[in-house]
Amino acid sequence: MRAIAQDRYGAPDALELRDVERPVVGGDDVLVRVHAASANPYDLHYIRGLPYIVRGVGSRAGFGLRGPRRSTRGRDLAGQVEAVGRNVTRFHPGDEVYGVGLGTFAGYALASESGLAPKPANLTFVQAAAMPVAAVTALRAIRDHGRIQRGQTVLVNGAAGGVGTFAVQIAKAFGADVTGVCSTRNVEMVRSIGADHVVDYTAADFTRASKRYDLILDLVGNRSVSDCRRALEPTGTLLLSHGGRSNWVGPAGPILRALVISRFVSQKMRAFTARVTSDDLVALKGLVEDGKVTPVIDRTYPLSESPDALRYLEAGHARGKVVITV
Repeated sequence: MRAIAQDRYGAPDALELRDVERPVVGGDDVLVRVHAASANPYDLHYIRGLPYIVRGVGSRAGFGLRGPRRSTRGRDLAGQVEAVGRNVTRFHPGDEVYGVGLGTFAGYALASESGLAPKPANLTFVQAAAMPVAAVTALRAIRDHGRIQRGQTVLVNGAAGGVGTFAVQIAKAFGADVTGVCSTRNVEMVRSIGADHVVDYTAADFTRASKRYDLILDLVGNRSVSDCRRALEPTGTLLLSHGGRSNWVGPAGPILRALVISRFVSQKMRAFTARVTSDDLVALKGLVEDGKVTPVIDRTYPLSESPDALRYLEAGHARGKVVITV
């Protein structure tokens, strides 16, 4: 089969389209014929091997000291079940699914039962592939870590990005009053997906305004913790999924400082990552089929142009998601 693979760390140019063996199905595996996959910052960590700390401690996740332990790239997927292992009970060949797998920038990819769910009936494979990592991250942030309640106020810094477009819609679905922060060119798009208020960061500074928020989701990391705290209610929560660009420790430094500060103030500051589970994918499926969440897709690329897709994502100007069609 054809797949996007790499043997060395580097820029997206390190990726190449090559013929590889089709994955062998184990007892707990689901083999999915991939129709589409989406690009995530997660993938860029594997491509570049950054931050460096993961090369020493991330061997179980597929990182190696000098190059990736797993050569194929990609995490998100949408497609049809091709075969299942003897221990799999919830999926059967022919089922349309979405979720996460290993090496999904390929014709076929292995996934676990716990990382898949039935594809939302009203989405195409391309739309469904845009969801897993980004939408689950947004869901966990709003529902689990932010514990948002109807009528509370939420600000999403980075509202036009992959996670941000889902966070705006999910917060609205939970009954929040939502403010999105984005650039001038994205103001109308962020408003169109349900934001009650939009702040153009080129013209205004949300940390200097008078409005206070119950939850701030910082997906950009361009403002200090102290700045963000000014915009929080006294008992509000600041969620950090991006804390810096250090090649050595990534966001760990700023995030650790925020966690220390949180011990001494009434405001809560938390860092989070999201593990994609079938329960969360099913919850998102319900929101999509109820018309409350719709993926925003900026561009699609054929499999052979995956390096271009990753370069575009890495440039930081994507509106919503970048999807690779297989």
